[in-house]
Amino acid sequence: MEKFVPEIHGRLRKHMVRVPEVIHHVGGIRIFGKLIKSLLFSTDVAIIKNCNADAVIAVYPFTPQPIITQSIINSSSVPVFCGVGGGTTTGKRVVNLAVHAEHQGAYGVVLNAPTTNTVIRKLEQRIDIPVVVTVVSEEEDIGERIKAGATILNVSGAAKTPLIVQQIRDKFPEVPIIATGGPTEETIMKTIEAGANAITYTPPTSAEIFKVMMQKYRNEL
Repeated sequence: MEKFVPEIHGRLRKHMVRVPEVIHHVGGIRIFGKLIKSLLFSTDVAIIKNCNADAVIAVYPFTPQPIITQSIINSSSVPVFCGVGGGTTTGKRVVNLAVHAEHQGAYGVVLNAPTTNTVIRKLEQRIDIPVVVTVVSEEEDIGERIKAGATILNVSGAAKTPLIVQQIRDKFPEVPIIATGGPTEETIMKTIEAGANAITYTPPTSAEIFKVMMQKYRNEL
């Protein structure tokens, strides 16, 4: 029987971004004692502060900068996993950014798919927070990633995500997997059933949320 869970809202804070309920079916990953099932994929501090996700995955298409990492960590009331490069940004700079992110309070660092196993090994030796390695193709050598020191795999394969997750899970039953859930509850559930331990959720943008609110205000007037 499903347990009743009391829910408390503030008068002003009841308007917030909520992750899809179906994500709660995933088992989760327990990191430093905290169970994480949902991760918000965003760098928008307003949305980060007004979302019920268990954690934040802050990856963005620019060279990682410590001031951005610090701003997100300071704004968030939940653990933050920070992107530290691995694509355009490589080598020693990635290691330095990861060390700095740990000192700033990041719960983990996220590496882009092109990251070399050499960099992963160096990170595994230097930091004490999870090394999250992004996987975008079913052709990647997952065994070598794990051997190099990947703590968690972050699967982002668009429509192929469930397939990639299933292939990884068949070969590595115990490796922690974060995966993108897709746009609907059905795609999220398919990813969970494939073997994902946690799901990343991409929220609507502030502009999209504002558009709905402004239309509501116009109708009321």
